[in-house]
Amino acid sequence: MKTLILAALLCALLAQTSAEGFNYFDCLDDWDPINFRCFKYVPKAMTWADAQKNCRSYKANLAYVRDAKENGKIQEMIRQGKAAWIGSTDAQKEGCWSWVDGSTFTYANWAPGQPDNYQGNENCLQISTEGRWFWNDLDCQTPLPSVCVRNY
Repeated sequence: MKTLILAALLCALLAQTSAEGFNYFDCLDDWDPINFRCFKYVPKAMTWADAQKNCRSYKANLAYVRDAKENGKIQEMIRQGKAAWIGSTDAQKEGCWSWVDGSTFTYANWAPGQPDNYQGNENCLQISTEGRWFWNDLDCQTPLPSVCVRNY
C-alpha cells in the first residue's frame, strides 16, 4: 500500500513538471505560470522606474511579452485595473523600443497610431484597457500598477 501511495505521489509530481523541465511549483503562490515563466500583477501604482525597481526586489523584471498568448494572460491579470506598466522603454533612443532584459520585440500590440511620443515625453510602455487592450507609450512618471515576470 505504501508503494502505491508513493507511486501516486511521484506521478502527481511528475505531472506538474512539463516536458521542458518547468515545474509549476517554481511559481510562488501569488505568481501565475504562463509559457514557462511566472508573472505577478502588482496593483500598487508607481512610476515606471519604481515599478521596475519593485520587480527587481522579487528577482524579476517588468514583464516582457513574447506572443499573443502572454499578452492575453496579462490582460486577464489586470482586468480589474485600467492599465499597467510592462517592461519596455525607448528612453535610450526615441523610437527604438526594447525589453528591459535587452531583447528586441518578437511580438507587439500597439494601438493604432502608437507609439506617438505625445508632447515629446512618452518613453515607457503601458498595456491599457482603453479600447481593445492595446499598448501605448506614456510618460514614465505616471503612477500605474505593473506586471512583473520571472524566468525559470
